[in-house]
Amino acid sequence: MKWLAKINLGVVIERLGTFKSALFLITVISLCLFTGYRVGNYYHHFQVTNLEQQKLRLEQLYQQQEENIARIHTLEVELTVEQLANIKAQELLKEAAEQKFEVKKQLAFYEKIMAPEKEAAGLFVENVNIVASKIPNQYHFQVTLVQQQLKRRYSKGYIELVFEGQESGKSVKLKLADVTKLNKNDLKFSFQYFQIINGEFTLPANFTPENVLVSAILTKSRWQKYAKKEKSVSWQINQ
Repeated sequence: MKWLAKINLGVVIERLGTFKSALFLITVISLCLFTGYRVGNYYHHFQVTNLEQQKLRLEQLYQQQEENIARIHTLEVELTVEQLANIKAQELLKEAAEQKFEVKKQLAFYEKIMAPEKEAAGLFVENVNIVASKIPNQYHFQVTLVQQQLKRRYSKGYIELVFEGQESGKSVKLKLADVTKLNKNDLKFSFQYFQIINGEFTLPANFTPENVLVSAILTKSRWQKYAKKEKSVSWQINQ
């Protein structure tokens, strides 16, 4: 910018004259204004174009974000459906396994009856089932008896139950007759293949059962000898 300091306006006016000097000055100013306008217009156009591009880019990003959000929601729904399907499949597998176990259990039960030669012969206690009632300390029992003989006669007798547990820190044994309203006739059996005997009993509130001892007693008669079959099971409440 030092060249501007070297320009002597007085000398320029003296050499060119007033009119030419004014015309020259106007020309220079006009040229500067035109150049500034063009430069400013170009810069403005550049800014507007850049702003439009940024707006377009921003809209594309917003659209992409919405698509990603929609995709995420879709994946979440698919994941939830897959999880529910997996849970349902597990429940079905568990149910199928339980049904298979129950069928095998029933087959084994009837095999013992219909094919006694595969097992030890005689009368035995097949199953003892304890179920809690809605009344506190009251329970329902079910005892299944099975006879395995190639030549079957009717087995006759009765059952006895003894509940072993703790009461006030001491080992106690409670007979069924002491905790039920059932009489001896209710506990009798007479069957050729199998029989189920059930009933209800109520244990003392401070008694904690641990084991159940079931005895199937064959009474002596003309057709059968006296015998006693026992089975001890741990206390377990079934559904």
